[in-house]
Amino acid sequence: MTDPVTDPVTDHVTIEPSILYFGTPVVLLSTENPDGSFNLAPMSSAWALGKVIVLGLGEEGQSARNLAERPELVINLPAPHQWEAVERLAPLTGRDPVPATKHAGCRFEPDKFGAAGLRPEPSEEVRPPRVAECPLQFEARAGRVSLDVSASFVIVEAVVTRVHADPRLVVPGTQHVDPAAWSPLIYNFRHYFGLGPQLGHSYRSQTPSPALGTVLNAAGS
Repeated sequence: MTDPVTDPVTDHVTIEPSILYFGTPVVLLSTENPDGSFNLAPMSSAWALGKVIVLGLGEEGQSARNLAERPELVINLPAPHQWEAVERLAPLTGRDPVPATKHAGCRFEPDKFGAAGLRPEPSEEVRPPRVAECPLQFEARAGRVSLDVSASFVIVEAVVTRVHADPRLVVPGTQHVDPAAWSPLIYNFRHYFGLGPQLGHSYRSQTPSPALGTVLNAAGS
């Protein structure tokens, strides 16, 4: 028997990257403005804890200000092919005048949906609309909105109350999203990616892939 092939050990180098987006899902966040209109903002600091989605937002952005006063929101998850719509939103802000902390070239836009070429769709339990084109949509309410330790960002803990899914993503006869059918849009050091082929699944998975398991077992035998 031969020893398993391993990657050679290499020395690491110390670096100081300007950002730490090491591969996180892109989210389009819809919130309510003070005048009753709606803001739509792209963000890429989101992760789940059970039914709670934790969001990281810029302290001076319109989304953070909206959620501090009006806690209802929709967390919309675009698919990889929708990255251009996300990028159309990137240089826009719902704040007028534009905060000095915003990147050069950022401009105020009251109609974010129209500017991105996306369609608002009524929600069922919250006022902000869903993004009709997004395959997954989470209606939610912000339970806690607070500054992070640097006082530069706002941490939002949002409780999801309703999930809407494209039926093509749901395992037939179940309440499960099919991970082989769903691919999030990933923001990887300011570049957009989708997922590659499935490598395997967790022992806790409720949607295992038998065919994949057979291939993996054969490869390891």
